[in-house]
Amino acid sequence: MRLLAGIGGALLLAIVLWDAFETIILPRRVNRRLRLTRAFYRATWIPWAASAGLVRAGNRREVFLSFYGPLSLVLLLALWAAGLVTGFGLLQYANGSAMHAAGNETVGFTTDLYLSGTTFFTLGLGDVAPQGSFARLLTVIESGLGFGFLAIVIGYFPVIYQAFSRREVTISLLDARAGSPPSAAELLRRHGGGDEGAAALQQLLHEWERWSAELLETHLSYPLLAYFRSQHSNQSWLAALTTVLDASALVMVAAEGACARQAGLTFAMARHAVVDLAQVFRTRPRPPPEDRLPAPVLAKLTADLAAAGCPLLAGAAAEGRLAELRRTYEPYAAALSSYLLQPLPPWHQEKPGRDNWQSSAWDRTLLARITAGREGSGKG
Repeated sequence: MRLLAGIGGALLLAIVLWDAFETIILPRRVNRRLRLTRAFYRATWIPWAASAGLVRAGNRREVFLSFYGPLSLVLLLALWAAGLVTGFGLLQYANGSAMHAAGNETVGFTTDLYLSGTTFFTLGLGDVAPQGSFARLLTVIESGLGFGFLAIVIGYFPVIYQAFSRREVTISLLDARAGSPPSAAELLRRHGGGDEGAAALQQLLHEWERWSAELLETHLSYPLLAYFRSQHSNQSWLAALTTVLDASALVMVAAEGACARQAGLTFAMARHAVVDLAQVFRTRPRPPPEDRLPAPVLAKLTADLAAAGCPLLAGAAAEGRLAELRRTYEPYAAALSSYLLQPLPPWHQEKPGRDNWQSSAWDRTLLARITAGREGSGKG
């Protein structure tokens, strides 16, 4: 029995330490299917996402979903700590529970776990002391490992939140450039109007090429960032990435010259990001539930952009090219959308709402008071 406990403890320590190394320290994607972290997120995200259906759609549901990312990070660290404490406890038990307890208490597996816990968290209470060379060696190793674990955790949180902050800064900048929620048609419309608009659009696409590359790097190294929600319920990293893909596809089909070349580069990088992230979460590509760009919407989009000074190429050849580009990324984006519960943006909005920077709770309160005052004066 004790031999099996020792083997199990050593195996548990190896699994937890290797999983923590791959998750925190190794700066590249891990393709191995059997991983503790992957199993943890699969086991917790699926019921969390299902329970979100019990919350009324809108801001409340988005707030509920936003708790998962930070909470899962804390729970994952707690899972690692519990695994290490249990692993060392099993090794102490396999060694015959060689320790001395104050008050001549009976020594057993629970005492082994207690010694392991106080050692890992470097409490040093002294009411239970290891006896024998091997038990003392295990205690020293666990104490050092616990100190190193604490240092890694202290360094891990800033890295995660800095990557999240850099991602969200660029998403916030998209608000005034593509609307809230963003759309490809609105992005192109706001950058229409001759050479100046084309130059601004080219610069914007260049910035989003770099953003897509950084998103790919950070979210492959730390996939849990994908669960972190944006500050506003009508924004998300997936919606921003899809909007950039939509806009790049339109420019590639409709424009020529430097802007079209930059759109091709941005499209390649953004498509690389959405495909690789779909592979990380093992979301099989699937067509969107509804066509995001049916013929009537495409016709309206084309007319609106032409009126804004950003004409698109018309004809079967252009539409066929656009449909071909869409097939290269929309199934992956749709799969991620279904898994992460982040809706995809529209191509074109019939009546765009106010941008986030144009609205606030104070504005709504003020408008309500003004409306109430008018109604009161009318009654008088």
